[in-house]
Amino acid sequence: MGRYTGPKGRVNRRLGQIVFENVGAQKAFENRDYAPGMSQKRRKLSEYGIALKEKQKIKFYYGFREEQLRRFYGIARRSPGNTGENLLVMCECRLDNVVSRAGFTLTRPQARQGIVHRHFQLNGVTIDKPSIQVKPGDVITLRNRPNLGKVYKEFAEANSSPACDWISFDQSDLKATVTVLPTMDDVSLPVDVGKVIAFMGR
Repeated sequence: MGRYTGPKGRVNRRLGQIVFENVGAQKAFENRDYAPGMSQKRRKLSEYGIALKEKQKIKFYYGFREEQLRRFYGIARRSPGNTGENLLVMCECRLDNVVSRAGFTLTRPQARQGIVHRHFQLNGVTIDKPSIQVKPGDVITLRNRPNLGKVYKEFAEANSSPACDWISFDQSDLKATVTVLPTMDDVSLPVDVGKVIAFMGR
C-alpha cells in the first residue's frame, strides 16, 4: 500500500488530533472534532486500539509507509538508549521534516514534494530523497533555479510556526543549518511512544 492520499481531515478526526497541518484538514477537525461516520459518539478503545492509534499518528504525521516505520523501529531498537526516544529523534531528523520545521514550507507534504522535485540541496548537493537523515552542521539551501526563491520566500513569510531551537534558519537567504541533534523536548508530535514501541515489539 502506498502513502495515504485520501481526505486528510478524516484522518485528523479519526485520530482526534491534527496530524495533517494543511488549512482544509485543520478546519475539518475544528468544525467536527468527532470521528468520521454516521455516529458522533466515540467508542471506547481497547489497549490494542489505543496503541494502534498512537502508531498511526507517527505514520501520518511524518508521512511513513508501514515498512518505512518498521525499518526505523528496527534501527531504533538496535541503537543504544531508549528505543522510543531513538525512534522519534530519527523521525525529527528526516530531511522533509527539517525542511518543514525550518520554515521553508507550510507542511511536511509540501516539503516532501519539493525535495522529490529536486528543489533543495544538502551541503551543496542536489537531493531527491525525503528520508535522508540530517546531522549537526548540515546546511540546506534551494537550488539556483528561476522562480524557486520567490515561491519558497512566500512560504517562509506565511509560516507562523514557532522557531525550531535546533535549526538555524536565515529567511532572507533561505538557508537552514542544523545546529544540534534534537532531543525528546524538541519532538513536535504529542504521542505516547511507549505504547507504540510495545505494539511494534509484539
